[in-house]
Amino acid sequence: MKIIITGSLGNISRPLAESLVQKGHEITVISSNPEKKKDIEDIGATAAIGSLEDVDFLIKTFTGAEAVYCMVPPNNYFDPKLNLVEYYRRLGRNYKRAVGESGVKRVVNLSTIGANLSKGNGILLGAHYVHHILNELPEDVSVIHLRPTSFFYNLYGYTQSIKTKGVIAANYGADDMIPWVSTLDIAEAAEEEIVSSQVGRKVRYVVSEELSGNETAAILGAAIGKPGLKWIVTGDEEMLAELKSFGMNPDIAIGLVEMYAGLHSGLLLEHYYQNRPAVTGKVKAKDFAKDFAAAYQQG
Repeated sequence: MKIIITGSLGNISRPLAESLVQKGHEITVISSNPEKKKDIEDIGATAAIGSLEDVDFLIKTFTGAEAVYCMVPPNNYFDPKLNLVEYYRRLGRNYKRAVGESGVKRVVNLSTIGANLSKGNGILLGAHYVHHILNELPEDVSVIHLRPTSFFYNLYGYTQSIKTKGVIAANYGADDMIPWVSTLDIAEAAEEEIVSSQVGRKVRYVVSEELSGNETAAILGAAIGKPGLKWIVTGDEEMLAELKSFGMNPDIAIGLVEMYAGLHSGLLLEHYYQNRPAVTGKVKAKDFAKDFAAAYQQG
């Protein structure tokens, strides 16, 4: 198959591209960074250097492909001018137009838990809009929305809290159940959906392991030599003030707090529980903890 992968050589796109190349598929990886060209070519893929904001570039790159893996790359949460929801909407519209005009018939979209909600999901609202924008494509275009749960690698963000406060502190966690996911398991699910012959619209949740906040903290604590590490739940206002003190865009800080509050209340998990995958991923918290410990010691 001729397949287009967005996301450059990120945590999901790299293992996805490498695996597909190894299986004999013709892979083009889109990156906005010209310095990634050699790295992309080194894994056996073709590099398409350009911006996702450039619809003409996308149409040209997508033309002739059988499938496209779409994702909205991370943006700078500290940019005071960033309208995160509009950023998602804009790229969603670009993908829709590029798919429609290029003739691609299969789209695998990296969405997220909480994308089913039109309110109460904070910064995930953008993914909600992308879901609906892509579903406006003609019915002969298959659209699969991958909904990964909470990323293991987001736990890196609590390194300083552990070092300075001796705990993981956020406005969710502790006894809350958190469905964690590894980017490697997401890449595997994305590959399965890209090469599948199933047609139509589909939502697929991807999860690696369900653990409470304190169970997660205990596993990380054991790995970094801090047995008994706890995860404490702070108030929404306290967390918001802390994020703003770091210089985060105030609107995005509000959205992050609302998103985590949705995990704490269970709002973000309602649709997940109704559509829980029968099989979890291969990577577990104890596996991730080894990488976390290495980063923790270096940080």
